Amino acid sequence: MIARFVAVALALAAPAHAADANARDPNIPFTRYTLGNGLTVILSEDHRLPLVAVNVWYDASPANEPPGRSGFAHLFEHMMFKGSQHVGDDQHIKLLEENGVTLYNASTDWDQTNYFETLPSNRLELGLWLESDRMGFLVEALTQAKLDNQRDVVRNERCQSYDNRPYGASELALIEALFPPEHPYHGAIIGSHEDLQAATLDDVKAFHRKFYAPANATLCIAGDFEPTHARALVEKYFGPLPGGTRQPRRKAAVPSPKARRIVLRDAVSLPRVSVGWVTTPAFTDGDAELDLAARLLGGGRSSRLYRRLVHERQIASDVRCERQGLLLGSPFTCAVTAAAGHSAEEIEQALGVELARLRAEAPTAVELDRARNRQLAEADRHLEQLGGFGGKSDALQYYELYTGDPGHLAADLARYRAVTPAGLQAAVKRALGDQHRVTVVTLPRGGEAK
Repeated sequence: MIARFVAVALALAAPAHAADANARDPNIPFTRYTLGNGLTVILSEDHRLPLVAVNVWYDASPANEPPGRSGFAHLFEHMMFKGSQHVGDDQHIKLLEENGVTLYNASTDWDQTNYFETLPSNRLELGLWLESDRMGFLVEALTQAKLDNQRDVVRNERCQSYDNRPYGASELALIEALFPPEHPYHGAIIGSHEDLQAATLDDVKAFHRKFYAPANATLCIAGDFEPTHARALVEKYFGPLPGGTRQPRRKAAVPSPKARRIVLRDAVSLPRVSVGWVTTPAFTDGDAELDLAARLLGGGRSSRLYRRLVHERQIASDVRCERQGLLLGSPFTCAVTAAAGHSAEEIEQALGVELARLRAEAPTAVELDRARNRQLAEADRHLEQLGGFGGKSDALQYYELYTGDPGHLAADLARYRAVTPAGLQAAVKRALGDQHRVTVVTLPRGGEAK
């Protein structure tokens, strides 16, 4: 399983951004209904291939974790594959693979946790049974040995993702500086070593009972199925489960951090400068403009920063800008790694010049179209899939969570098509000012601080 950490690729973080309407119908057909126990169900028929995707999203996220219990949502991403009352230990994946699964995974993000599998269409019942059993009967199979094992796995994953990975500490420092300790997005999605080590079996069971209930979940089925039969199977496997309670999402003001500069030493060979801001929440004013600004600035080899700093001046070896649209504030980050023989000071100055230029001058129509077309084309490729990150079932779930309407795709496309050069510049000027920029400079160990 993988975790969607804060630096998520745009094509995965925003499955909404599909291709031009001239290339495809922008609508994904669906029906939506609710079981008596509160489970939201979304069905989307697609008979082009004999496959069916089962996709479950839970309102169980790091943003819901109580103080001292960070990492629980991601820990459950692992625990959910270890067996439930009617599925033997480590049999979940084995059963999927023995029955022709083409894709399965799970992810934890700041606003949700999800699980999915794509199976031959005649194995839909298996997928629904497996998902219902770990939704309703996981606690009965939880043991101290399983908890200890998966806790060690997650702690090792944290070491690989942050503690021991080059520049991992600077990525975490940037997010912690953008979101203050009292904000739900502060810290690492994966949790802290201290909180994970302190978790008891009773804590873990209580978390599952509270958050992994039908009333706190959405099930999407997309692909080659007959609706009446699918509804009957959903009722059979999910209908009898106790509904639980829909957990309210935490609320918090969008942070507006003051300008801050942090210098870190790490086991790296090249300096890196990372900058970040907290921008408008997903699906609010300026959201689409800032998504495209990230693409325009550092979303590939045709982006401004890459062309200017890597190709032309040759002072940088790598550039990456990205924005993740979230419910409680959207991080916008750029990371630029220096080329050999060049300093963090050069990178920081050049980065400042390019940011100031975009605030002062609107991009050309050609630049904007290039950024928009790349983003739409990438997501269009994801929407060719039934399941997986950014596939049809994922897009329906994404819109359900962030807008309350699984059919929001066409309206979302309209937002991106409506972005103008002047509108993008205005959004950048409002959101990416120097007075709210957090800068993290990562230097090789052993040199003088700059």
